[in-house]
Amino acid sequence: MTDERVNSVDGADAGWAEAAAALGRDLHLELTADGGSTRGGKRAVLARALRDAVSSGRLPPGTRLPPYRSLAADLGMARNAVADAYAELVAEGWLTARQGSGTRVAERAAPPPAPDPPPAPAPRPAYDLRQGVPHTGSFPRTGWLAASRRALTAAPNDAFGPGDPRGRIELRRALAGYLARARGVRTSPERIVVTSGVAGALRLLATVPQVRSAPVAVEEYGLPHHRRILTAAGLTTLPLPVDARGADPTGLATSGAAAVLLTPAHQFPTGVALHPDRRAAAVGWAREAGGLVFEDDYDGEFRYDRQPVGAVQGLDPERVAYLGSASKSLSPALRLGWMALPAHLVDVVVAAKGEREPTVSVLEQLTLADFIESGGYDRHLRGMRQRYRRRRDQLASVLAELAPHIEVTGIAAGLHAVLRLPPGTEAAAARAAAFQCLALDPLADFRHPSATSPAPDGLVVGYAAPPDPAFPSALTALTDILPPPPW
Repeated sequence: MTDERVNSVDGADAGWAEAAAALGRDLHLELTADGGSTRGGKRAVLARALRDAVSSGRLPPGTRLPPYRSLAADLGMARNAVADAYAELVAEGWLTARQGSGTRVAERAAPPPAPDPPPAPAPRPAYDLRQGVPHTGSFPRTGWLAASRRALTAAPNDAFGPGDPRGRIELRRALAGYLARARGVRTSPERIVVTSGVAGALRLLATVPQVRSAPVAVEEYGLPHHRRILTAAGLTTLPLPVDARGADPTGLATSGAAAVLLTPAHQFPTGVALHPDRRAAAVGWAREAGGLVFEDDYDGEFRYDRQPVGAVQGLDPERVAYLGSASKSLSPALRLGWMALPAHLVDVVVAAKGEREPTVSVLEQLTLADFIESGGYDRHLRGMRQRYRRRRDQLASVLAELAPHIEVTGIAAGLHAVLRLPPGTEAAAARAAAFQCLALDPLADFRHPSATSPAPDGLVVGYAAPPDPAFPSALTALTDILPPPPW
């Protein structure tokens, strides 16, 4: 077919073009004329584009090309022009065409030069005893899959549109009920904003004008990542001392802080619960100073030797922003978190989030909503509490037997313990752990750089992640790197 037959798709071609557009697969081609000319017409331009795509390796051998009718509809070309270009490249050996197999890139096409080898990956630790890492093998695959199927079947059509930046109403309703029942949170679906996790929530809260007007107080021990988020937003962080009763809010009144970030249920990483007097004092400061409390409900679901500690948010929902996530209760791979906000912060946070920035997959939101409402979430949490308690007990038992001189603290809740070491031994223990490919965290890594209180030596040891068969060996390796007794 000659090039003069290449023309726009209109008239009688409109019907087949519409049908062809629904078939085949997408194929991106650079249809630029050689040297600015149209030498050979559109067929030749298409043939050159296909040759370039094959010779460069962008279309590797065996790649199936779209039917010529579909490609013609996508490119706005006549069917015969595309068919002729295909035939030309088949004759030249660039493509093959077989009945029932379609048109494919020929195996004889030269592959592109081999890329440079990737850098060697960092060696994986022999045992992963880092804090905050759940037992990934316990993810409730069967229950999650069933919830996903139910949620997808029941999802209304509007669930697949842009949606509410606060998150799907189904999840916000489920969370409002669950958090009230399990954590003592006083909120409503209208005050809940779904996020990608606690870190994502902090990024949003750091944009609130009230927060940006002054420093943010934080616990002197905490996640460095959270402090970096606040610092990257241009905020100054001030450390609050932490002792056996949790963070001490005494200095808030004279600090000039606009907000304070706390982990009241299970202080990270020391593991103590915030004393009732200090919970009341933090809320009292917020009321008197017009400040805000950011409550990271770290490990609030996992407690073993004590009664559940309710959320501070229940004391004053208008002064406390409650932050939670599914990172440790389910999996960090889900990237699902939430905020229960004071009423006056909802519009501000939603505006910062943006109308087109939901950040979390709607399908995962709907699945979690179903998982909560069906009781699957509660069943999973109860099962994980039993698993983690057994792990905690095993850790404590091994250390009591093999390293009785090491004090183990912070084990009434959560997924990690703090091993108190003799003064001056933390750095050596951390080096020994690295040499043994044992992944854990020195206590000093979580200390605020401006903290002035005495700094005890210690290791933060997670006990959730290792597979069951490897856990006893991990504990033996842990005892091997601990400093010997002083006697």
